[in-house]
Amino acid sequence: MWLKPEEVLLKNALKLWVTERSNDYFVLQRRRGYGEGSSALTGLLVGTLDTVLDSTAKVAPYRILHQTPDSQVYWTVACGASLEEISQHWDWLQINIMRTLSVFDSGDDITSFVQGKIRGLIAEEGKGAPDTQEQERFREAVLRFEHLFGLPRQEKLVTYYSCSYWRGRVPNQGWMYLSTHFLCFYSYLLGNEVKLALPWDEVSRLERASSVLLTESIRVCVRGEEHYFSMLLHLQQTYLLMQQLAAYAVTRLFDKETFDADHPLSDPPRITQRALEVHARNQAFRAFFRLPCEENLCEVYESFLWLPFSHHNTLGKICVSERYLCFASQDGSQCHLILPLREVVAVELVDPGSRALSVSVRGKRGFRFSEVRDFERLAATIRRKCVPSTSPQHSAVTQVSSLKERMKEQLWQIHFAEYGRGSGMFCTKKTRDLVVRGIPETLRGELWMLFSGAVNDMAVHPGYYTSLLEECMGSSSLACDEIERDLHRSLPEHPAFQTDTGISALRRVLTAYAYRNPKIGYCQAMNILTSVLLLYAKEEEAFWLLVAVCERMLPDYFNRRIIGALVDQAVFEELIRDHLTQLTDHMSDLSFFSSVSLSWFLTLFISVLPIESAVNVVDCFFYDGIRAVLQLALAVLHHNVDSLLCCSDDAEAVTILNRSLLA
Repeated sequence: MWLKPEEVLLKNALKLWVTERSNDYFVLQRRRGYGEGSSALTGLLVGTLDTVLDSTAKVAPYRILHQTPDSQVYWTVACGASLEEISQHWDWLQINIMRTLSVFDSGDDITSFVQGKIRGLIAEEGKGAPDTQEQERFREAVLRFEHLFGLPRQEKLVTYYSCSYWRGRVPNQGWMYLSTHFLCFYSYLLGNEVKLALPWDEVSRLERASSVLLTESIRVCVRGEEHYFSMLLHLQQTYLLMQQLAAYAVTRLFDKETFDADHPLSDPPRITQRALEVHARNQAFRAFFRLPCEENLCEVYESFLWLPFSHHNTLGKICVSERYLCFASQDGSQCHLILPLREVVAVELVDPGSRALSVSVRGKRGFRFSEVRDFERLAATIRRKCVPSTSPQHSAVTQVSSLKERMKEQLWQIHFAEYGRGSGMFCTKKTRDLVVRGIPETLRGELWMLFSGAVNDMAVHPGYYTSLLEECMGSSSLACDEIERDLHRSLPEHPAFQTDTGISALRRVLTAYAYRNPKIGYCQAMNILTSVLLLYAKEEEAFWLLVAVCERMLPDYFNRRIIGALVDQAVFEELIRDHLTQLTDHMSDLSFFSSVSLSWFLTLFISVLPIESAVNVVDCFFYDGIRAVLQLALAVLHHNVDSLLCCSDDAEAVTILNRSLLA
């Protein structure tokens, strides 16, 4: 392998290297301790030194140096894992370089020519990619990785770290290699070789751990064995990357057909640590603010945001994507804000002294950000990105309200006056408290659209639902047959679905979604959820709410394998072990609760609760996500724990839980 030329002092190099061939301009050397006739002790010591220092010589014990007669400085130009490999480079230099060097009069000119030629060869191998010192080190790490572990040629190294692997109470200092399908480790100290290659899809547990000996470490469980890695310089960064690689491996294992084609791991040449970090950052950004799947995080700024309802500034971060300006507080106030740039009408630099700017949106509302490090750049970015457009307007459902409903409406109107309404509303602890009490029926559709982010999907895809209906109506498929079969099982007791009007709307929404997303198509429980959505939202809004649930809020729930629901069932079992120890002591097998809770998760309790109570669960779900469903499921078991402890069989336990939910 050709190497970027680096200086070597031959006086020091001779202690660890033996010259095999030489001429006036190049030297071919072999690492001491390698090859025939090498001393066992020499090989042991040199091998240990190479591992500790992460030397390329560990897997490339041959190298070629460039020299000039009038200089004591030598330059590495190539390395090889075998004599045959390095001989090919040596022969190439003899044939293509040696004759040319004789025309130069100056040693410096010779060295400059050789360095330029070698850099050109490296650039040609890398297809013109810019070469840096970091890239050179990574090239060497790839060479070591391929030589040490002998994995398939398509296996791609993502990154590598220096760390210690613990065997009992003894640490083995070495190097961790993270690739697309394997977690690898190699150590060689004084004849003790440790080599691991753990497949990501066999990792059953991955977590940070600490003990008396290990203050901070990463514990990896594979096939019942525990492996500990510590002394990592960037432990949290390493842990998050390992989590990401393990999660993607499991996704590929269970559902290869639906694995995201745009994902960095789906295209091996694009797999880099940087690509994975950017992908994870964009995913977290979209999930937190409930934004459309095409939104990517472009810029981040630390800033203070003025909160008019509490008359103080809150510290947080401004996150800017192509269509949204978002803010999340970091001081414990639990306040976040989402401003669609289509709503922005003006951006002003109000106070250069405090690096402040004001962002005005429709309705004469303004938001003041201060202490923004590069506030002028942020203002320019917002002005460039904001393109006025017509936002979807939600018309409230007119119903005769009960006294309780009118009281809830009044509380929300007060909240709107204080915190804003629609896009740009401040979401705080008070917002969550009102959601838990229940959203009034006249506002339910509007707030579901807002909290789920469906309002943004609908705004950036005007006319999409109508065109989708025109394309899919009249088509025949397995999904359409399944939809027809389940239409009359969707809330049959509700008047809205006892007429053709409600049934037809439900058919159109489900058919349009199956056409939009053939990977999911139609799955049982989608009809029940969509029925409830249609009670409080317009048909097109119900479609976008279904998109938000299936593709963003409950990914992998509604497919043939319901992987997402199975994962949350496992989480539910862990919560039972942590919070309801009486049940875990009484029942050795918690799989019963997983089977019972499956319908709870898939239908958000709609199938087991009276509709009046179920919609309150949906309220909380759209605000807090699956966490709200897990909390409710745990509360149901806690409320019935005494009765469950007295049950003699599973059937009796099911009866107790069903009776409790319907009470």
